[in-house]
Amino acid sequence: MEVTKKLALLEEVMELDEGSLDPDMKLKEIEEYDSMVKLSLIVLMNDEFGKKITVKEINNFVTVRDVIDFMG
Repeated sequence: MEVTKKLALLEEVMELDEGSLDPDMKLKEIEEYDSMVKLSLIVLMNDEFGKKITVKEINNFVTVRDVIDFMG
């Protein structure tokens, strides 16, 4: 899956406008990145990518690129 499609999925999860995210953005600087988004990421990773992830692992992500890299 292309990076742009992965970014689009993340924008959808965070309810952001298309094109709002950049891979080098720091997650802590994104106002919409909260505990509900983290739970949604668990579901997204499982449903879309067949990967299991915990909130503890998600908390280790620093940038949007970290999330994209985990997607594979």
